[in-house]
Amino acid sequence: MKKSLLFFLSVLFIFTLSCKESKEKDKKSKQRKTLVSSSGSINSLSIIIDDSLWKSEVGESLRAVLTKPVTGLPQEEPLFSLNHIPPAAFSGFTRTRRIFIKIEGKEKPHFEMVKDSFASPQVGFVIGGPDSKTIIDLIEENSHEIIANFKKMESKANVQRISKSLKSSKTLEETFGLNLKFPSVYRYAVEKEDFIWIRKDISHGSMEILVYEVPLEVIDKDSNAVKNIIEMRDSIGEKYIPGPQEGSYMITEKAYSPYLYETKIDGKFTYLTKGTWEVEGAWMAGPFVNYAVRDEENNRYLVLEGFVFKPQSPNKRDNIFELQAIFNSAKIK
Repeated sequence: MKKSLLFFLSVLFIFTLSCKESKEKDKKSKQRKTLVSSSGSINSLSIIIDDSLWKSEVGESLRAVLTKPVTGLPQEEPLFSLNHIPPAAFSGFTRTRRIFIKIEGKEKPHFEMVKDSFASPQVGFVIGGPDSKTIIDLIEENSHEIIANFKKMESKANVQRISKSLKSSKTLEETFGLNLKFPSVYRYAVEKEDFIWIRKDISHGSMEILVYEVPLEVIDKDSNAVKNIIEMRDSIGEKYIPGPQEGSYMITEKAYSPYLYETKIDGKFTYLTKGTWEVEGAWMAGPFVNYAVRDEENNRYLVLEGFVFKPQSPNKRDNIFELQAIFNSAKIK
C-alpha cells in the first residue's frame, strides 16, 4: 500500500512538473511570436541614459569606447552612430532598435547582456551601479564583449538585407569554385578566366568587388605579408583597373601602410587587409578591404577584394561593412 502511494505521488509530481515546464515553454514561445521586428540603420546604437549622466563622465566613457575610429578609412568615422534616448522616452518604437545600451542606477554592480527583450533580433546591455565610477569601470572592463556582440548582430542584419534579393553566383562558381551571396543590384562588369569584377552604383559613386587567385608563393614568399599583399594588389591594379588618364591605374596608397589582420573565411586561414587605394596622378582615392583566403587544396590564395569610390561623401563606413558581410558569406568548393 505504501509503495503504491509513493508511486502515485511520484507520478503526480512528475506530471505537475512537466505541465509547469510546458506552460513556461508555451509562454516563452508566445512572447517570441508577438515580438515585432527590430529596426534601425546599420551600426546605429541607442543609448538609454539620463541627461545628467550622458553629459557626465559616464557619457564620456561610453563615447570613448563606442565611437573609436574604424580602421582603414580615409577619414575618421566612428564604430557606431550613437542615439541618446532619455529613459522616459524609451517606449514604443524606440524599443525596437536592434542594438542598445541601458544605464541604470543599481545598489550593486550590474552588467547583463539581454536578447530579444522588446523586438527580434535584438541585443542589448544593461549596465548599472551605485555610482558613476562603478558604471564607468563596468563599461571599460566589458568594452570588447559589448563591441563584439554588437558587430556580430549588425553583420547578421546586413546579411539578412543582402539575402532578400540575390544575384546568381554561377559565374564565380564556374571560374573559381566560389559561392558568394551578394544583392541583385550588383552587376558583372568584367569576366575573365582569372579575374572577375562586380559593381554596384551608389549615389555619386560605386562599390566594387574583385575576385581573383594567385599562387601560394605570391604571399608566402617571405615573412612580410603586408608587403607581398601590396605588391599583389598593385600588379592587379596595373593589369585590370585603369585610371582616368592613359597609363594610370589603381594602387595601394603609398603614404600609409594598410592594417593586416588574421581571420577565417569558410574555415580557412585568411589575411584581412584594410587600407586606402589611390590612382597615381589623379585625384581619386577611397577605402578597400582585401581577404586573401589560403586554399591549400588548390595551391592558391583566393582573393576577395572590395573598394569604394564615393568622392562627394566622407561616409564610407557602412559601404565597407556591407562588402565585408558579403565576403564573410563565401563558401569555397
